[in-house]
Amino acid sequence: MKILLLGKNGQVGWELQRSLAPLGELVALDRHSTGLCGDLANLAGISATVRQMQPDVIVNAAAYTAVDKAESDAATAYAVNAEAPGVLAEAASAVGAWLVHYSTDYVFDGSGSQPWEEGAPTGPLNVYGRTKLEGEQRIVARCAKHLILRTSWVYSARGGNFAKTMLRLAKERDHLTVIDDQFGAPTGAELLADVTAHMVRSALTGAAGRFAGIYHVAAAGETSWHGYARFVLECASWAGLALKASSSTVDPVPTAAFPTPAVRPHNSRLNTAKLQDSFGLYLPTWQQGVARMLTEIT
Repeated sequence: MKILLLGKNGQVGWELQRSLAPLGELVALDRHSTGLCGDLANLAGISATVRQMQPDVIVNAAAYTAVDKAESDAATAYAVNAEAPGVLAEAASAVGAWLVHYSTDYVFDGSGSQPWEEGAPTGPLNVYGRTKLEGEQRIVARCAKHLILRTSWVYSARGGNFAKTMLRLAKERDHLTVIDDQFGAPTGAELLADVTAHMVRSALTGAAGRFAGIYHVAAAGETSWHGYARFVLECASWAGLALKASSSTVDPVPTAAFPTPAVRPHNSRLNTAKLQDSFGLYLPTWQQGVARMLTEIT
């Protein structure tokens, strides 16, 4: 079996190189790769890559993820997040491949307090969300054998993340202020990669119509960014790290206290029942993943 992975050096792509390797021959590309094109901005190039390689599975972990920058760079975000997935879907369909693609809770409007189900009405609030939603729609329309995984609040031990920022600031300041009116579940790139590998194996060995579709993949439980920050500092305290700030000196503030070019949704909760029912996968709590990540970076 041949697997084509795009976006190999992103948070999720890096972990996918590990989780997908046991499934077959893995070709991992990024936008700087030579020989085969892995640049989603090069639509003809990625289509040619699929035709040349003839993979059984395409996993697209590449995306335009600069949410605020997308407000002023909509053309690039649209090309990478909407047009490129459509081109990949057409190419995947032509060679009979499965297409795995990652999307976001930002396709919803963030209203209410209930976890979003896959079939809930969409209503993105920003350019990033609109481009990701169109990418989903193009895939569904052009490739029957698709797995679209919506997730949120992704982190990894590799590269920058929210937890690392909180630890750095807590070493410099006595008090921190963190948003307390946005809710979701921090989800590890490692978890996403492992879930993806399980889903791909099931899809390849089962009937395509049984597994194809959109799925929500997020760690169990929920918190706010404020709660997330407090948990990080609690873990740091248990580990004996010397910090000026503590979990009790993290002050809650509303989203309005930190205005950004792109509007953020207040409700990023995702209902994962469909994933559990279809694949028999049960996701650990967000605290478990974050605590494990913290042991790697501290």
